[in-house]
Amino acid sequence: MPELHGDELRSKGEIPRYQVMARTKKAKRDSEPDPEKVKHGSKVLAHQILIRAVTSISQSDGIVASDDGKAIEMDQRHLVELQIIHRNSVRHPFYCVKLHLQEAHFMRQLVYGSLWLLLAYSLAFGQVSPVAVNQEWRSYGHDPGGMRFSPLQQINRANVQQLQRLWTYHTGETTLSSFSARGRIPAFETTPLMVDGVLFFTTPASRAIALDAETGKEIWVFDPFASATGERRSLQNRGAAFWEGNSAINCAGEKRNPDKRIFYTTVDGRLFALDALTGKPCKGFGVGGAINLREGVADGWPEAPFEATSPAAIFKNLVIVGAGLQEIPSKGPSGAVRAFDARTGKLVWRFDTVPLAGQVGHETWEGDGWKDRSGTNAWSIMSVDVEHGMVFLPLGSPSYDFYGADRKGQGLFGNSLVALNAATGKMIWYYQLVHHDLWDYDLPAPPALVSVRRDGREIPAVAQVTKMGFVFVFNRLTGKPLFPIEERAVPQSQLPGEASWPTQPFPTKPPPLARTSVTLEDITTVTPESRKYCLDNFASLLPGRIFNPWGVSLSLEYPGTLGGATWSGASFDPSSGYLFVNVNEVGAVGVMTPQPAGAPEAYVWGSKWGTYARFWDDKHYPCQQPPWGTLNAIDLNTGDIAWKVPLGVVDELEAKGIPKTGVPNLGGSIATAGGLVFIAGTNDSRFRAFDSRTGRELWVTPLEASGHATPITFWGKRTHKQFVVIAAGGSGLFGTAAMPEKASDTLDAFALPGE
Repeated sequence: MPELHGDELRSKGEIPRYQVMARTKKAKRDSEPDPEKVKHGSKVLAHQILIRAVTSISQSDGIVASDDGKAIEMDQRHLVELQIIHRNSVRHPFYCVKLHLQEAHFMRQLVYGSLWLLLAYSLAFGQVSPVAVNQEWRSYGHDPGGMRFSPLQQINRANVQQLQRLWTYHTGETTLSSFSARGRIPAFETTPLMVDGVLFFTTPASRAIALDAETGKEIWVFDPFASATGERRSLQNRGAAFWEGNSAINCAGEKRNPDKRIFYTTVDGRLFALDALTGKPCKGFGVGGAINLREGVADGWPEAPFEATSPAAIFKNLVIVGAGLQEIPSKGPSGAVRAFDARTGKLVWRFDTVPLAGQVGHETWEGDGWKDRSGTNAWSIMSVDVEHGMVFLPLGSPSYDFYGADRKGQGLFGNSLVALNAATGKMIWYYQLVHHDLWDYDLPAPPALVSVRRDGREIPAVAQVTKMGFVFVFNRLTGKPLFPIEERAVPQSQLPGEASWPTQPFPTKPPPLARTSVTLEDITTVTPESRKYCLDNFASLLPGRIFNPWGVSLSLEYPGTLGGATWSGASFDPSSGYLFVNVNEVGAVGVMTPQPAGAPEAYVWGSKWGTYARFWDDKHYPCQQPPWGTLNAIDLNTGDIAWKVPLGVVDELEAKGIPKTGVPNLGGSIATAGGLVFIAGTNDSRFRAFDSRTGRELWVTPLEASGHATPITFWGKRTHKQFVVIAAGGSGLFGTAAMPEKASDTLDAFALPGE
């Protein structure tokens, strides 16, 4: 078959009303697609779609979004069929787009696009088209692998300054009379999903809400505690999961297809399945549309907390869940990861994160240290490689997080990145990133499933960001590090009974994204008052460093429990190979205090400033020189930092002529084909867009409160607009009783002006 490039077609005058991009690569004769691998229509099987020649094609709307950032109108009658052709799927998935055009002189022209847009989606069951994948936001990380990249580019570097707010939705949860009056309001950390023109999101009060995505108009609200009396608990909840499939009896109990469900977990540990159309609990799923996640893992601990702040992972017909557990005491509910049938709620498999006798890793626990061990849980977001049938678990530290005398040993699979067979729960590989954790260095973020270029070939990779500020990059099929990791000696604990691990893993690339030590020379000079406070309270603790063991006198750990990186995670642009990571520069201070005989723990960590004390002053200005928060771009192909910029401002300091200090932040970024990185997160109540190539801030707008959440973007089919949505709830971990962070209840949507 002869190859025709966009320039050649245009020179022949054969491309009316639409455009084919010329940036294509020669298709080798021996690599032409096998006709047997072609799947037609809704049965298309495409686990990764990487298209440069045509980045997105809307069959329903007749729009081609091309490489140059322009949307080209295409008459509907010209586009008859779209086929995705898969080839060489083992090492380097390659797809081409075949456009069958109705006009005679267009027939059978095949345009091969080189691959840049990686979207790990399974389309094997006719559940979703590539167009929907591109235009919607169906998973927490856009794709199941968590790249958080959208190919939409109506909003781009040239016009992002024109963004305007289109609508705002109020949850009302800052004023709910049934909320407990004690303590702070939990942060509104939800990342909505957008499917079929509907936004689905969750709230701290464990409500699930559906809105019209283009107007913000409420469609339905589900409240599992609507009939409860008295005070109601609340907890940050980062979102829901969407499942779509064919069922003999659907969610509503009817014999019709398809079956579309929203899964989310409530503050009391129940996993609900809701009808995406109505918000009503699904018939046939568990009891009354829910299953009790405490059963089988917390039976012996009825008073212990068992919560979930993150959405489930979806693989085929499985809903895979972790949990949020106690950090103290050390004994309590299990952190086992489990998979349930999406239709019935029945348990399909279980992976014990603290290995039982006879299981791999059991030997890394001395004596009975493994028994009834709590923690070691997947409280953050898991990622799924649909093509290879793998699920990736970012696991936390074993309880108690700061004292391990009763859990001597390496302690697998604490603080490990674990890859499982998603269908069976069997372990494929693991890598422990912190040995015998004493610092609350959980793996806090979703593993980012990306592609790394080495020696002219694409390697399926997984990048894990950490509180230490390290980024570990592995071949995700084998677990082999793509950059060397060194075991380096670290200081040893002198605490009675403790046996800290002699070495810790340090990646040689990328370089740390946050400081790993602080000295007297690093103490802040932003204001005389701040410097005096920090020196008066913390000078005796210096120098502070990473993996500094806690003792019976006050000491400083850097980075602290808020990173480095956090659950904010990372986004990835497959065209550049850049991984975007926002990090904090905040240390932790504390001391181990002996407890009375018979107490659950022999020592407990704390300070006069509270349990989780920060290395900052009485105004929450960190005690080292700025920047105090940064946005980083890492070239994963080389392991180098492409750019680093301060993220956020302190208004009071900016008024004194001290701009761009960067600020602590919680909430992730997204990247788009428009050359943008969108991020809120900062505790300065702002939403920003950066140039993904240079790190230059291109747009900033105020929010009602800080947006401690990850935004999404999607295409509105009725308005023909690209939307960007962020939850702006404020509150969160940067506030204290003496200095609370402003709280709000808004979900804000932005788009370009005009028709």
